[in-house]
Amino acid sequence: MQNGADCVYFGASSFSARASAKNFDLDELKSAIKYAKLRNVKTNLTLNILIKNDEFEDAVYLASKAYEYGIDAIIVQDLGLARFLIRNFPNLPIHASTQMTVHNIEGVKILEELGFSRAVLSRELSSSEIKEICQNSNIEIEAFVHGALCMSYSGRCLLSSMIGGRSGNRGKCAQPCRLPYELISENKLLDKGHLLSPRDLCSLDFLPELVKAGVKCFKIEGRMKTPEYVATVTRIYRKYLDKIFNNEPYIIENQDKKDLMQVFNRGGFSYGHLDEEPNKNLVFKTKPNNMGLPIGKIKKYIPSKSYMEVDLTEKIAIGDSIMIDSEKNKYTVSELISNGKNIKVAETGTVLIGRLKGNIKVR
Repeated sequence: MQNGADCVYFGASSFSARASAKNFDLDELKSAIKYAKLRNVKTNLTLNILIKNDEFEDAVYLASKAYEYGIDAIIVQDLGLARFLIRNFPNLPIHASTQMTVHNIEGVKILEELGFSRAVLSRELSSSEIKEICQNSNIEIEAFVHGALCMSYSGRCLLSSMIGGRSGNRGKCAQPCRLPYELISENKLLDKGHLLSPRDLCSLDFLPELVKAGVKCFKIEGRMKTPEYVATVTRIYRKYLDKIFNNEPYIIENQDKKDLMQVFNRGGFSYGHLDEEPNKNLVFKTKPNNMGLPIGKIKKYIPSKSYMEVDLTEKIAIGDSIMIDSEKNKYTVSELISNGKNIKVAETGTVLIGRLKGNIKVR
């Protein structure tokens, strides 16, 4: 909210697609909604997993409490639950979760007939497909603009259940797409690595097009992420949406790209499926988690003194975390030396990073 969000979505302690997140109990839910209302920010509750028969009453009770506290909308995957809420809470907007895998005009029109007020579209659509849906539907359209992508279709993936023994459709995705695999044909190894791990989506280049298309809400992945991630991504997308709405020149600044990269990226970003051309840059097989920013090259390593001499291309400071290509470990920068003096911040140029022990090699 402090970084410009118009609406925040979050889960309660049950029935959320991020079961392992630090979700809200009822008291915290009430406080969060109140906090948002005082700041004129809307709130959406994610009740977005498939519901079992013996859970139905509890799910409805949670929805009723959120309604009592003043929630602005509820995001739902389960059609039976959605139908019940639409019939029994007539003034409460119900949004179709991306977990419903609604990906065409026909699907959106069915949602209209059922009484949904908004559809969160599948992340597998191109910008032209999103535009066509916006122009031929009477309910609000929401689209993801930044964050993790699924290798499978959201809401249709069964790989987590098969490999991890728990279901992504029950809020417990084991993230099998982030595991290492081998591609084998006729007993020959063709490739190996994190072959199913997509790069994260960054759609800054497509924002003007999506606004013009008629998308009413731009969704940023936030749950299971750090507060720093949420703040940085929200701040930057707010900045560029404001440029569009204020008819200012739309030029993406390099520092904003760097900030997004530093806070989280998997081998750079991807347009996902927004472009019309097939995305041959979708997967990053080297590493499935945050890469950060490249900050320089190692010139020399002195094991006896645990000093590493580096040619910096980016600024670093005491307390920063760094990784080295040949190492799996993460190091916290606790000593920086320049021209024989200890410093707290190092700009570009040659610097010594001290107190580093590991399998550090000069390439």
